[in-house]
Amino acid sequence: MMVTEFSVKYPETDKFLRGLTVQMRVIGALVMRELHTRFGRDNIGFLWLIVEPALLTTGVSVIHLSSGPFMHYGMPTGSFMVSGYTCYILFRSIVNRAADAIESNRTLLFHRMITIFDILFSRAILELGATILSVLVLSLMMQSVNFGFLPQRPLLMLGGLVMLFWFSFGLSMIIAAASELSTMVERLVHPMTYLSLAISGAFTIQQTMPDPFRWYLSWWPTTEMFELIREGQFQDYNSDYTYPVYIISICMVLSAIGLLSLRAVRKDIHLG
Repeated sequence: MMVTEFSVKYPETDKFLRGLTVQMRVIGALVMRELHTRFGRDNIGFLWLIVEPALLTTGVSVIHLSSGPFMHYGMPTGSFMVSGYTCYILFRSIVNRAADAIESNRTLLFHRMITIFDILFSRAILELGATILSVLVLSLMMQSVNFGFLPQRPLLMLGGLVMLFWFSFGLSMIIAAASELSTMVERLVHPMTYLSLAISGAFTIQQTMPDPFRWYLSWWPTTEMFELIREGQFQDYNSDYTYPVYIISICMVLSAIGLLSLRAVRKDIHLG
């Protein structure tokens, strides 16, 4: 193998870049494996990745159809649900699937290049891609029937989704590690995610909530993430209750705890 001038001058950087390339290939392979395992090639196959959240969001939107536009900001029901419930599915899916991630992929850990982090991250990336595609497809459908429209500030909405993804992934690492220590964790995660829907911000807007409820809910990070997502969905909506420093700090703390937790349980995982 030819030694490049870059490798000679910066051996550690070169080693890092080569390792990063390998891990990206590993994650890509795990994403494809997850797609085949979860959806297979029967019926509509990979399209279930989009159809499943689309059906759930459409059902919830129809239920709320009679209430008309939300608030005095004139938010169409369809777009409100897409920016709320569809994005909440991202949080729910990443967190719920974390509890059995190690158990269902234990044999993969025989390969030294594959880590628990890779397994969790590949699943989370798949959910993020599915959510983005679902938002686009549903928004186009809603716009075609005059029930909503495409995100008006897409980059801002994407920023909110990335923050929600980061928070969910940090939490999923902690849950995955805890579930390896106790089977009770898996039984508690699913009901807790459903109960958290009420305080998640998916169906509420900080601007219209009275105090002190607004202040209480603002401590749950997803409420501010949904505020960012709604600012991206609706150009005329500008929230006074988003604190990026707070949610970034929470995500960093969760990520640190999650990484330390995975490291702690890795040595106790039996592959046989």
